[in-house]
Amino acid sequence: LPPLDLAQTTQAINDFWKTHYIFQHAIQQREGQPTFTFYEGPPSANGAPGIHHVLARTIKDLFCRYKTQQGLQVQRRGGWDTHGLPVELAVEKALGITKEDIGQKISIEAYNAQCRQAVLQYKDQWDALTEQMGYWLDTDRPYLTFDRDYMESLWQVLKQLYDKGLLYKGHTIQPYSPAAGTGLSAHELNQPGCYKLVKDTAIVAQFQVEGTAQDYFLAWTTTPWTLPANSALAVGEAIDYVKVRTFNPYTHQPVQVILAQAVVQRYFPTDPATDTAAFEAYQPGDTPIPWQIVGRYKGKDLLGKRYAQLLPYVKPSAPAFRVIAGAFVTTEEGTGIVHIAPTFGADDRQVAQQAGIPPITVQRGADTTAPIVDRQGRFVPEITDFAGQYVQAAYAPEEVRAQPDYKP
Repeated sequence: LPPLDLAQTTQAINDFWKTHYIFQHAIQQREGQPTFTFYEGPPSANGAPGIHHVLARTIKDLFCRYKTQQGLQVQRRGGWDTHGLPVELAVEKALGITKEDIGQKISIEAYNAQCRQAVLQYKDQWDALTEQMGYWLDTDRPYLTFDRDYMESLWQVLKQLYDKGLLYKGHTIQPYSPAAGTGLSAHELNQPGCYKLVKDTAIVAQFQVEGTAQDYFLAWTTTPWTLPANSALAVGEAIDYVKVRTFNPYTHQPVQVILAQAVVQRYFPTDPATDTAAFEAYQPGDTPIPWQIVGRYKGKDLLGKRYAQLLPYVKPSAPAFRVIAGAFVTTEEGTGIVHIAPTFGADDRQVAQQAGIPPITVQRGADTTAPIVDRQGRFVPEITDFAGQYVQAAYAPEEVRAQPDYKP
């Protein structure tokens, strides 16, 4: 027997299928039978196919062939996903423009035409892969997400949902790019180069316990710009917490701060004071700062405790500023108490909503609200001390960062 040549065998089988229209006959012979309709979740043809696409398509093909063998008529329709930020960014890079240039240096029509051309640049490679791997798919009548018929069909479906009262107005937390001016999908967040290590500012904030003069909850955050949107603090119900008597290292005022017991040494690395003499002798600037544990709690004992709004630029629409439970709270980092800003974190929004805590938003018209940061990444006018400032330096355009008086 001659040696097995898999490439030659593949070509021979594909030639036979193509010459005798085997795929088309598999559909036509079952005319009038119950149907199993398959629309391929469309790949994006602006990128070359990879081995992971072979795996995914093999799994899809298994189901369609199985249903065909059961006697069903299986219509298999291919398609192309032609929307998305990667396409836009590639076109803008090729043209040497930014989002702000659209409508200025290039017309919207010309920009769209460039995107339409770029979005299918790898279609030939995809078609070749489809044939080479023996994937049965109707590529002669693909659906294209930029086709008017496709878009209008979606609007028609939405209209039906609206007529049935199944649509409602609400809010959700989505990744967003101020630079690109658009939301980001999970696929886009996993694009090469999307993540990189950066050095950023983290702070510990004091939230004054309601009805006390010197008691504070300590919460650590890596996004201090979200603090004007704080409306709750989250603790772990089973975590042990302590109250520590000490002095604020910046104001030198006497305070009693609440944080997780497991992280005390992170913030108080010296030995605790054993008597009151150390506190009476303390002078601003003295080191080490004396401290001692004066109270112990379980997280569940802190639930419902209220505190004063930290940055009262915008008032909430309902009672807020209390301690709630958060299953995601740990002592691996920070203080064991998590600052909750429902407009800027998916976990934050979920636990706040469950606890009946409102988000901190600004009114924009009779029935419209908006977060305290605009779509360009700047504080809104209501955050008076920082109005118009970019919350992160990276969000500011290069020409803004180059100005001598620029402050992020």
